Parts: sequence; C-alpha cells; structure tokens
Amino acid sequence: MAAITASMVKELRELTGAGMMECKKALTETDGNMEEAVTFLKKSGAVKAEKKASRIAAEGICRVALGDTTACVVEVNSETDFVAKNETFQEFVQSVANQALVSNAADVEALLGENGLKDTLIEKTATIGEKLSIRRFAKVSGECVVSYIHGGGRIGVLVAANGAGNSDAIKEALTNVAMQVAAMNPQYVSRNDISADELAKIKEITIDSALNDAATLPKPILQKLLDKAMAGVWSAEDVAAFEEHKSNMNFVWNFVSDAAKAQLGELAMADKESIVGEKMFAGLVDGRVSKQLKEICLLDQTYVKAEDGKQTVGQYLASVSKELVIAQMVRYEVGEGMEKKNENFAEEVAKQMQG
Repeated sequence: MAAITASMVKELRELTGAGMMECKKALTETDGNMEEAVTFLKKSGAVKAEKKASRIAAEGICRVALGDTTACVVEVNSETDFVAKNETFQEFVQSVANQALVSNAADVEALLGENGLKDTLIEKTATIGEKLSIRRFAKVSGECVVSYIHGGGRIGVLVAANGAGNSDAIKEALTNVAMQVAAMNPQYVSRNDISADELAKIKEITIDSALNDAATLPKPILQKLLDKAMAGVWSAEDVAAFEEHKSNMNFVWNFVSDAAKAQLGELAMADKESIVGEKMFAGLVDGRVSKQLKEICLLDQTYVKAEDGKQTVGQYLASVSKELVIAQMVRYEVGEGMEKKNENFAEEVAKQMQG
C-alpha cells in the first residue's frame, strides 16, 4: 500500500475542499490514487453532511449581488479559513447572493426553502467536508447602489443613495463611501437615525463614565471631591502622595493608588445629581457625546481620503452633488459576534496523520 503523506492530503483537500480526515480515508481506501480518491469523496460525502451540524462555523466570506436599483450582501460561514478560500465554496456563496437578490424571502429560513437551496447547502457541506451555514443577508435599494468587498470577502458593504442619479461620478463617490464604511464601521448614516432612547443611553453612559473617571472632571468639581476624599476617605499614604505631587495635576495621579482613584469615582457617583446640574459638567458631557457621534455616524466621520484631514463624509458628498443623499448602508464582517476556534492547519494535518 502506498504511504499516505500530509502533502497528498493537502493536495486532495485543495482539489475537493473536503475535510482532512475524509481526504486521508479516501486516499487510504484508493491506495493513494488521487483521481479515485476524488470519486470516493463524491460518493461517500453526502451521508456525512448532517453529522457536521454541531460544529462551529465562524469563518467564511461575504459576497454581493447588484441589480439596477437593488443590491444584496450575504455572509456564508465555514469552519476554517482554508475552506473559505476554496473556489467551490466561493462560487456557492456567490450563487446564494444572486438568489437572495431576486428573492422575496424575509429571512434565511425562507430563503433556504426556495429553489432547492437547502438541498444545495447540504450537498456542498458533504462535498467540502465542513459545516457550512448561510448566516444572514441584507438588501438595499436606491437610485444608485454600490458594493465593496474588502479582504477577499472578510467585509462586505452596500451603500444606496437617492437624489443625484446613478452616473459614473456618483457611483465612484458612493464606492469611496463604501470603503469608508468598511474601514471605519459607522453604526448610523447620520445623527437623525439615532432614536431618542438610544441618544439618551449614550448620554447616560457618558455621564457615568465621566464621573467614574473623576480625575478628568472640571477643576471646581474635582476640588470638592478631593476635599471629601482627603477628609477621611483616602488612606494616609494616598493623602500624603497627593499633597506631595499636587503642584502638577497632570502627573499627580501616577502617585496615588488605584483604590484612591476608584474611591474618588464613588464619591462622584454618590453626588451625581448635583454634579450633573453643573453647567461646566453639562458642557463636558455634550462635548464627549458629540465626539462619539462623530465616530459612529457616517456623515460626521472624517473622510479617510480628505486631503486636509478635516473634511467630513457629509462635506465630501456635498462637494460631489448637493442632492446626493445616503439612503441605506449595510456592513457585514465575517464572524462578528460569533465564537471562533483557533487552529493551525499544518499542526492539525500532522496530528491527524499521526493518529
């Protein structure tokens, strides 16, 4: 019998996309004949597809499909990045995107029920040898729709706009914006998309964060807290350290303990109602909230291609056309929010070959 080597397993896996152990068994059963091993995998793979349902599929790719006024992005997951690079897998994901684009399905379950997609998914799982999962899809519509794929499919972005037609210049501008979305991951198109409840939540978190980081509070407020801290709350060591170095307030916090800083924050939280009523504190909070909104709102973000380093995305779009309005955006990143497993393929091959 021919010796089955790791390189043979790797070659067969590249040819078929099948799992490593399936490749090893196929080569063993066919005495190392590559062509017969491929046939063996095709015959035996389907019966094993359902056994892969419990595995973690957190790798994969995003793919997009574009119509005249509608665009779709899908995320399909695999177990390993190795399979995500497989041409058969990539073609399958593209076919899913194409089907989702023209489908009226509202969710993945409904999409799987159309045109035999569920059966195709099972077939591809068997052929490729790993659990595959159609995780999600989304569509946008507008006068002009564009897409952007980053990192070979790690990130997929859609942008739709209205008001300025769909000329090449508008498409180019929106593609630039799609690249911005991929790089900077805004959560909203504009501040107008943030609900009153969400805005209130952002403000409340900002208030508590500022109070707990009391050393950054305006000096008059901080001084009142320090007076309380040094009147029996702080340890003698922290009081002495503060007194010794307080001439330089930028560095004094390097000399007091973490416990002392935490106690200062506790004093601030206990006095929250009166501090929040201070005009200077309100100004601090408004400034910090505004800074956050500039980070999470697309139109407020600094345009990554801005020559002056200051132009916002909104200003950039206005320079292209004052009528151009972003209607929708979608950003998918493979595996976001999912548990992942870390594996080294070379080590895995060696381990399985030894086994």
